Order: sequence, then structure tokens, then C-alpha cells
Amino acid sequence: MSRHPNHKISFREDPWLWAPVLILMATGLVMVYSASASRAALIFGSEYHFLSRQAVHMVAGFGILILFRFFPYRFLAGLAYPILALAFAFLIAVLFSQYGHSAGGAQRWLHLGPVSFQPSEMAKYALIIYMAYSLNKKQEQIHLFSIGFLPHFVVLMLFAVLLMQQPDFGSILILMAIAWMLMFLAGVPFLHLAWPAIPLAGILTWIVYAAPYRMRRILSFTDPWAHAQDEGFQVSRALMAFGNGGPFGQGLGNGRMKMDYIPESHTDFIFAVIGEEMGLWGVCMVLCLFVILFLRSMQAAMSAPDRFGLYLGAGIAIALAMQVLINTGVTLGMLPPKGLTLPFLSYGGTSLVVNLAAMGIIMNIAATGRKA
Repeated sequence: MSRHPNHKISFREDPWLWAPVLILMATGLVMVYSASASRAALIFGSEYHFLSRQAVHMVAGFGILILFRFFPYRFLAGLAYPILALAFAFLIAVLFSQYGHSAGGAQRWLHLGPVSFQPSEMAKYALIIYMAYSLNKKQEQIHLFSIGFLPHFVVLMLFAVLLMQQPDFGSILILMAIAWMLMFLAGVPFLHLAWPAIPLAGILTWIVYAAPYRMRRILSFTDPWAHAQDEGFQVSRALMAFGNGGPFGQGLGNGRMKMDYIPESHTDFIFAVIGEEMGLWGVCMVLCLFVILFLRSMQAAMSAPDRFGLYLGAGIAIALAMQVLINTGVTLGMLPPKGLTLPFLSYGGTSLVVNLAAMGIIMNIAATGRKA
């Protein structure tokens, strides 16, 4: 191994980070093609439409991963406020500018010339970088409510208000989990974290009851089969896909539920396609890879030579784990339906590129820890 890991890259330098990412990306490319080929041929006249676009996203994302692997993570501390401001600007532009674009009943896309992306993906990591910088800077006074808790809570609520207008309830839950866990890790007193949870729980409950479509989703979650023709359609079909897969699956390309039975099978519900075509062993393989990636990311964070690296790495690991838990939980009928992609596997350029950039940061933290 090189004596200077920040200046030379090798796939052998940290196989527990590289290998899961590469295997998940390769699996995702195969499954995106399998899940989207028939739809792409029908709509776009080429069965390779989504595959080719995902391959381009993958190449771009891999290049950005390598860039952040070499980019010293400590420089991100000085960019915390500009990145935070940019994330807010993009979220505002989605809602109040001509560049915002709606799809599937949600205003989540921003079109800037040939580039189209979801600012909510950037918001997660902007919050992580800001909180890592802020918590590290305020470490000596972290026990004070006005310093350790309130500023971070205000920034979180500003993000939540903008995301609720899209609406993007899933991203709000992930941001809340990131903020609370990082503050807990930094030593914010438990009482400061506990009491705001009560009014927040009440607000979230009111938000669910105030929107009829959210109530229908909750009801379909309790019994997806009773709502199999409306709100429970996707989940019930996903469960049927897992049942069809059995222990060893139907074989790649042989799944039936992806044929217009599961809407968005190549994005939010690609885990169900994996379950049908690769079976229980495929599902377990994917989940094991995510567990390895999370544990190694947390280990890299814990080995960071400074608190900023610790909080930054832990925040990225938490964001990854939350997205995996929510996506797989929804697909398996264990959580109410919520539109979130599965990292490295689902079709989607924004999610793939942003998550690969985050993995590059983790790899840089790990290499810096080894060097130290």
C-alpha cells in the first residue's frame, strides 16, 4: 500500500468500500435494463434508452467519486455556508422559478439547460456538511441550547418547509434523522433533543391527516391487499414479485411483475424486481452489501483524525442507511409508501452521482485516517 494514500489510488486500498459500491452499481445497471427495457422500447423506440442514460450517469458519478477521493475533506468545512446557501437557492428555484419542473404530482426537478436534477438530493449532503462544520466549531459550548441545538434546528426547519412544498415527505424524515443523530453524536444534551420531538410528532401527524392522499397511503399500508386497486397497488404487486421470486428467483429478465404491474419498477421499486428475478439470495446479497458499506463508512468516520471528519462521515453513513431502510421497508410493505430511490441501484442520475460523490468523501476520510 502506498505511504501516501491521498496521492495514489488503488482498488486494494480499501476493498470494503470499493467492492460494495462497484458490485451494487453493476447490479443496478443490469436490473435497470431488465426493469425498463420493455417500457423504453414502447415509449422511446429503443430498449436501451434508460440503460444508456444510467451508464452515462454512472461514468460521470464514478469520475466525481475519484475527484472527491483526492479532494481533502477538510476543505469542505470552509465551503459549508456556500454549499448550504446553494442548496437553499436550488430548492427555492424549484418552487418559484420557471426552471422548476413537476413529475408524478411533485415539484422536485430543476432544469438548467441540458442538466436536470433533484435539489433535495443535494440538500441532504449540504445539511451534513453544515452540521459537521457547525458542531465541530461549537464543541466547547455544545451543551447550551441556544448554541448546540437551536441553530441546527432552525436550518433543518427551513429545509423542511421548502421540501414540504414539493412535497417530499421522505427527504424530510431523512434530514430529521441525520440532524438528530449527529447532534446526539456531538454531545447535545438528550433533553434538548427529546422535548422538541413531541411537538414535531404532532405537526407530522397533522400533516398526514391534512392531506387525503397521505391518509390513503397510511390506510393502504395497514392492509395493501384491501387497497390493491388504488393506493396499495404498487406495494401489493411488489409483494407478489417477492413471492414469485422464491429462494433463487425467476432468472434475470424473466420477471413478470415489472411488465406494467409495478409502476416505476426501474426507480423506486427496483428492489422488488431484484426479489423476483434474483430471489431471496439476491435480496440478501444486496442487503449484505449495504450493511458492509454502512459499517465500513462508520468505521472510516470513527477513525477520522478530527471531529469534522467524524461528523461528516457519520452523517453520510446515516443518510445512506436511512434511504436504504425507507426504500426497502416500503417495497416490503413494512413502511407507508414513500417515493425514494435505492442508492446505486435505482435509475436516476441525481441520486447516483450524489451518492457516489458521498462515497468519494468517505474514502478520503478513510485514507486520511490511515495516514494519520
